[in-house]
Order: sequence, then C-alpha cells, then structure tokens
Amino acid sequence: MIFRALAIDGPLEVLPERARDDRGAFFRGFCTAEFAAAGLDFRPVQVSYSENPRRHTLRGMHWQDAPAAEAKLIRCVRGAAHDVAIDIRRGSPGFRRHAAVTLSAEAGNAIFIPAGFAHGFLSLSEDAVLEYMMDTPYEPTLARGLRWNDPAFAVPWPAEPAVISARDASWPDFDG
Repeated sequence: MIFRALAIDGPLEVLPERARDDRGAFFRGFCTAEFAAAGLDFRPVQVSYSENPRRHTLRGMHWQDAPAAEAKLIRCVRGAAHDVAIDIRRGSPGFRRHAAVTLSAEAGNAIFIPAGFAHGFLSLSEDAVLEYMMDTPYEPTLARGLRWNDPAFAVPWPAEPAVISARDASWPDFDG
C-alpha cells in the first residue's frame, strides 16, 4: 500500500500495489500492519456500502461527534466518485480547509479520513458503490452534518448534485 498526503494534514489517499500475472491482479484493500507502519492506528469494526444508482448523487457532509468520532477508509468498488474531507477540528492549522480525491473502482484507490473531519462525495458515474470501513460503529444520536455548499468552506465540486437528500441540502451554515 502506498500512502499519499493530500492538500491538508490528516486525510491520505491509499493506493494499491498490484501483483499482476496471467490471472489478473491482486492487491490489499486494508492491512493493519501497513497502516501501523504509516503511523495510523486504524482498526475497523464496521463495513458499510453506499449504492448510488444515479450520476451526480451527493451524500454529505457527515461526521459523528465524540464519544463516537470515527475514522474511515473509503473506497469506490464500482464506478467513480469525487470524495471530500473537510477539517472541522477547531484549533487545527487545517480548520475549514478540505482535501479531495477522485476514487474509482478501476484505480482501486481509497481515502483515509481521521476523526474530526466531515466527509461526503459526489458520484461521477451511474451505479457507483462506495465501501466504508469505520473504526467506530454508527451512532445515529451523534450523527452531524454540514451543507455541501456552505460558503465557510468553498469546496469546488465538479458538478451540481442531481440527487441529494432534503437533510443534506438543508444543513444550517456551519457554526465555527
């Protein structure tokens, strides 16, 4: 696995190292030892999938508050998506800044997002499926969000959402 720094401290793009032969290719999607060697103490306890039939479906921006703040490893297992992490850690040098990466099943890449970041994505293809590995179980009472187009963050999205939930479209302006 190759860990590549992104625009802000914290999130990392995780790239596969493929072993290829006549049968095709093989690569690790996650390895505790390789994450530890990269200085990341990430131990997933839950894996979830997001199915997005329509291109330009937007999900986000979401996080969980303490004590259920979660780190995530997100990979697109079918299609492609524009994935965004926003630093919401008050006092952080990256506060209110974002990092983005295009995830695709073809590339096999992933994004690691530590606790303290809002996360969301815009599907770039029909039938995009994203896999989430999380180190903390989902806790609905601690689920939070911010609006994808909140001017406090000025995230440049590659397209306007064609599909978005009423909840994600109506989060109030970020208070921070």
